[in-house]
Order: sequence, then C-alpha cells, then structure tokens
Amino acid sequence: MLGVVVAGGSAFGAREYLDRSRAVAATDPEAALVSVIVAGRDIPFGQAIQPQMLQIMPWPRTALPPGAITELDTLVPAPGMPPRRATREMAQGELVLASKISDFGEKVTIVQSLGKNTRAMAIKVEAETAVGGFVTPGDSVDIVLTQGRDDGLRAVTILQNIHVLGVDQDANRQSDQPLVAQTVTVEVTPEQGQTLALAQKAGTLSLSLRSLDNAVDQPMDSIRLSDILREKSPVTKVVATTTIRVRRANTVELVEVK
Repeated sequence: MLGVVVAGGSAFGAREYLDRSRAVAATDPEAALVSVIVAGRDIPFGQAIQPQMLQIMPWPRTALPPGAITELDTLVPAPGMPPRRATREMAQGELVLASKISDFGEKVTIVQSLGKNTRAMAIKVEAETAVGGFVTPGDSVDIVLTQGRDDGLRAVTILQNIHVLGVDQDANRQSDQPLVAQTVTVEVTPEQGQTLALAQKAGTLSLSLRSLDNAVDQPMDSIRLSDILREKSPVTKVVATTTIRVRRANTVELVEVK
C-alpha cells in the first residue's frame, strides 16, 4: 500500500508540475509561441508514457511539425486506464509526436518500427557469420552469400546497407553488449525479402557490419576461391622513376622517366 501511495503521489506531482509549466508557457508574451510536450529524459522503445518522463516548453508556432502533442491529457491515461507506449525511441528534449506513440492500451511490437512498405525477416546466424556477436539493433549491415564447394566456392554481396531490427528477441537499440545470437531480424523490401529467402537456401549468409559514413554503394561482382589462390601474395607493383630536367629554348621542364 505504501508503494502504491508513493507511486500515485509521484504521478500526481508530475502532472501538477507539467500543468504549471504549460500555464507559464501559455502566458508567454510572444503570441507566436505554443506549448508543446517534449521528452524529459530518454524514452526507449515500448516504454509506457508516464507524466514524470515529460516536460512542457514553448515552441515557435510556425515551426511546429505535424503531429506534435500539445495537450497532456492526450498522452497521460486517466486513473485505471492502460498507458500509451513509445513506438520509437525518443531522446531527452525531443518533441513527442503522434507517430511515435501508440494508442491507449495498444500492443507495441517490432511492427511499429518498420518503415513504409518494408518487412521484417529473420536470418540464421552464428558467431562467425554475425561479426562475433557485435551486431546490435539499429546497426546497418551488408549480407554476403557464400555458396558452392571446392574450387567452385564463391562469395557475393547480395544486399547492402540493410537495417538490423533485432538480435534474437532483443529489439532495444540502446543495447551495446556483444551477444552471440542465433537469429538476426532485418528490415527489407518485399523484393529484398525474396532475395534473402532464396539465398538462405542456397548457401551460408554472413553479415558485414557497416560504418556510419552512409557511403553510396555500387554493385559488386562475385569472387571465387580460385581468384584468391595465387602462387604469390598480391602486392602493389612499384615502378622506379627518374626525374630529368629538359630545356626547350628559355623554358625548363621536369619530366619523369620510368
């Protein structure tokens, strides 16, 4: 009972604080400002929205994005009602948008994190094929197919810059601990999903963890085992050059001679 009383008091106090903040924002001398609700702290995916997680601050009316929440009652449930939950992770100070929260009592799953016309698809991985377990939700990867045997063994990058939704049953983007998983769920288009389904049956899939540079990708040719089995290790050929001075009339020019 004491815990219930403390929790209820905290929620009531947070609501009163937000109401006072909204009143202050509403009396701002600049008529171009409107009161909006922002995240008072980091809110992870699936977290129930509570009053103590929110803040009210003035925002330029002309810069107000569509779906911005301006009324606290649209976020906080009435007593005895189920809460709304975050369908996207929100950073402290970020505007709370209608597209980032569920309805009251709505179940929040990985479906809410999918982009338009995309699908979630799981692929089987091991420590050797999943970057030793360093792939985490929110990362981007390339997917490489290895297929064949003996001298006919070959590898080709079939998909590039693929978003990782979850690792095993974990979809928390704040996770930073290496985990040796058995499945990795990725976000793909319907066409990419067909490619991935066939590739899983054709050979072994490996994940290549990408950097954050968002480089523009180009199609890649496949490489065979025979391409790398050479008599000598590949090295950069060094060509010796000599610089000579050439005089033409009153002009002197330096010329490299190989």
